[in-house]
Amino acid sequence: MHKILAICFTTLVLLSLATAQQPSSGTNWKPLAWLIGDWIGSGGGTRGQASGSFSFELDLQGKILIRRSFAEYPAIADKPAYRHDDLMVVYREGRGFKAIYFDNEENVIRYAINVSADGSVVEFVTEAAPAAPRFRLTYRKTGETTLAGELETAPPGKPFATYLEWTAQKKPAK
Repeated sequence: MHKILAICFTTLVLLSLATAQQPSSGTNWKPLAWLIGDWIGSGGGTRGQASGSFSFELDLQGKILIRRSFAEYPAIADKPAYRHDDLMVVYREGRGFKAIYFDNEENVIRYAINVSADGSVVEFVTEAAPAAPRFRLTYRKTGETTLAGELETAPPGKPFATYLEWTAQKKPAK
């Protein structure tokens, strides 16, 4: 009888520990919720006019937000036509959000995410590093289904300068 009680007690303790280590259910994506969906964009910058699309969608049972993006750049001057593809994983860390970005040029960028008080501006910013360039990716809500985007770069020790700008229209939900 004591063995059965010991086994039951041990099982309950192990189940309690396993449950306590589970991540909390339901990440609060409210500050970024307006970005979720499929977007069609167009824009320009130092590389010339581009067209493309991107999407933000929840994954892993709502624990992460994934952005997939592509842009097609026409040939200009001495540069051939080019397609850029990237993937970004957004996740909750502590009380804020972080992101990690990968692209077909083998760039890997880690971002901290800032959201304006009214929630209409979402800014992805890299931390300053002594010998590395910095990046700032900003989305500004311009309407219920529109946004303006900007990617800025900064060489070490220099201020940010605009590299790309675009506008996007959200596709109607399926």
